[in-house]
Amino acid sequence: MPETMGSVLTFISRLPDPTEVAKIQIAAAEQLRALDKKAYADVGPGREARINDTLNPPYLRGLTGTVQEANRTGSRFKFLLDEESTRILRRDPRNTKFRIPDGVERYRLPVNGIPVRALELIDTK
Repeated sequence: MPETMGSVLTFISRLPDPTEVAKIQIAAAEQLRALDKKAYADVGPGREARINDTLNPPYLRGLTGTVQEANRTGSRFKFLLDEESTRILRRDPRNTKFRIPDGVERYRLPVNGIPVRALELIDTK
């Protein structure tokens, strides 16, 4: 069994069969999901969070709100903007995707969810 990153990479580069490489990709993806689940275990519905600088489009970065329900794998969450962030997004000239009517106080982002890695908790629960 390989013991260093260099030996792992060498091992992978010598695999002659695409099926074997695919098995490594699957194992790596499963490990990343497990690490994310552990690292972001506190992120969940009802928590207050800020969208961090890793998310695109950039005009969503820094907006705050409430984490909503997770997707099936728990890797993304629906997100309800607070009043201030709703106002900011409504008036941001870079925002050509989200149309927020004037009477809406809190806007739920209608995307497939915000990646858990892009959410920073800001409450003290």
